[in-house]
Amino acid sequence: MNTKVKGYTLGAIAAATYGMNPLFALPLYKTGMDPDSVLFFRYLFAIPILGIMIKARGRNFKLKQKEIVPLIIMGLLIALSSLTLFQSYNYMDAGIASTLLFVYPIIVALIMAFGFKEKLTLQTFLCILLALGGIALLYKSSDGSTLSLIGTILVLVSALSYAIYIVGVNQSTLKNVATLKLTFYVLLFGLSLFLVRVDFGKSLYIVDKWYLWGNLLALAIFPTAISFLCTTSAIQYIGSTPTAILGALEPVTAVFFGVTLFGETLTPRICCGILLIILAVTLIIAGGNITTYLIRFRKLFPKLPLKKKKRF
Repeated sequence: MNTKVKGYTLGAIAAATYGMNPLFALPLYKTGMDPDSVLFFRYLFAIPILGIMIKARGRNFKLKQKEIVPLIIMGLLIALSSLTLFQSYNYMDAGIASTLLFVYPIIVALIMAFGFKEKLTLQTFLCILLALGGIALLYKSSDGSTLSLIGTILVLVSALSYAIYIVGVNQSTLKNVATLKLTFYVLLFGLSLFLVRVDFGKSLYIVDKWYLWGNLLALAIFPTAISFLCTTSAIQYIGSTPTAILGALEPVTAVFFGVTLFGETLTPRICCGILLIILAVTLIIAGGNITTYLIRFRKLFPKLPLKKKKRF
């Protein structure tokens, strides 16, 4: 499997598993659990899982001094993104929130274009338009009601934080840090935000049923450990912008679980939106082949910086 295919696969897995957040979080909310407590346990349970994986691979936990501050920043950004997304579930349907979160690829593309001079090719632009078209069909409720302003702002803050994280991982000293170690410390430093918000345990909500603990563990494994690990790996293989656009699978996953498990209606409008998003993702995956037929176009996807290439 070449680096591009591996990167696309990891990016798709990362997006799909991150879209499982509502699947495990909403049952916890119904018991009265608040977002801070949910996220505290989510991060707390994910950290030892990653620690075991690091030791199993014979890696160490050592950090260079220059890596500590960027890791703290990345950890707080991810924690902020998680917190605002989970808070938005209290103001709008989780499927809508997850769909609106997809504005982050656009933010990533803009940051890369204006901050790091990455050229926006026609293909990237068209894929973004397709994805936005799909979102436009998905986000509006069936009765035409207006979305909550507070909920919308929370999701946009989550999207911005996540976009900055995606770019930051690939454009700092952290791009050379082993994926497992990077994810471990990002979650460890991110946990500090929730530790403060639950008043160091004084206001922490403790569930009293075994299956609810299963939900917390599932949150730690799928949309946290697996998703963040695959996101970081995908960024290193194919770059920030393609990884972000593959995030189109997040709202698709959220809508799928909303329809199958939470009784949401699957209308023709929603089906068209999903198809547009899948088409955008397909074009990104096929981009390597398509760009070979575009005359003198700059390659859309940056290569994984594993080997130095000869310059001509």
